[in-house]
Formats: sequence, structure tokens, C-alpha cells
Amino acid sequence: MYVLDATPLIYLAKVDRLALLTQLDAECVVPERVYDEVVTAGLEREYADARRIEARVEDGALAVRTAERSRLFDRVRSSTALSDADAAVLAMASANGGIAVMDETYGRSVAETEGIEARGTAYLVLATAKQAELSTDDARATIDAMLDAGWYCAPDLYARIIRTIDALDSSEANGNRVD
Repeated sequence: MYVLDATPLIYLAKVDRLALLTQLDAECVVPERVYDEVVTAGLEREYADARRIEARVEDGALAVRTAERSRLFDRVRSSTALSDADAAVLAMASANGGIAVMDETYGRSVAETEGIEARGTAYLVLATAKQAELSTDDARATIDAMLDAGWYCAPDLYARIIRTIDALDSSEANGNRVD
């Protein structure tokens, strides 16, 4: 199970690539607090990406669930650096043995401290390319489009992403899959 935070949803929606989520090997879940932050508030502000996310929920590609309050939720929420939505992502991933998908460095650091597997938006793009559900050209175009839309990616991370895409591309050219 992938438990999605706001940033992956927003930027995949901005570049109209939410369909990638249906090609992953696990269910994609959005905590209700994240949905409220991204879709409910986004629709009030008339953001096109909010409508795209809402449509993916309506068609069943994304499941919205309530994260149960837990000791973990209360503990990580006590940090002023994490929102209720961030805490819900971490608590839901922990409770369900899922992967927290979030880009914020602090949230990922907390996940590591709590023993929760965490990945970022680029991971989702690379995972679909690795499964050959997305061409390497489309993977690179998606990453670049997200950057153009305002997604933050440190230069060293961008270089690693491109190297990974290039490795996948070389593997495809040789008839091999990179696993």
C-alpha cells in the first residue's frame, strides 16, 4: 500500500499523470486529512489539479481513508514541523505496513526514525518505468514537467533520477529489465 501525501498528488495532477498510480503494484490510499487539504481546499480555490485528484477518487483509482488516531499519530503530530495530514500519512503507513509517499525531508526523516518506509514522488515515476508501464522517455518528461510546474528537486537528486532513467533505458535497449 502506498499512502500518499499532498505533494505527490498535487504534482502528478499538475502534469496530468495521476494515471501512473493505477499502474503501480499496490493500492494507493489518501488519508482523509490529505484529501481535505488538497481536494476540498483546492476546489474552493478552483485549482485544476484538485479536480483531477477528485476525479481519480471518484473513479476508484485512489481510495480515501480515515487515519485512526494512534500513539504514533499523537507523537509525530506533537512536532510543529508536521501537519495533521503528514502525521496521518505516517500513522496510516505504519498501521498498514505501507509506504509513506512524501517529499518533505523532515517528514521522511521522521518516517526513518519511526521505522516507516518512505519514498518520494520520483519513486512512483521510476517504479512505473521500471515495470515497463511507462517509457523512459515519458518518465523523464514527467519528472521535467513536474519541475516546470514548481516541484522541488535538489540538483543531486535530479542527477540520480536521470541516471536511473538512463540505466532503465540502457536495460530496455539490451532487452533486459532492471529490478
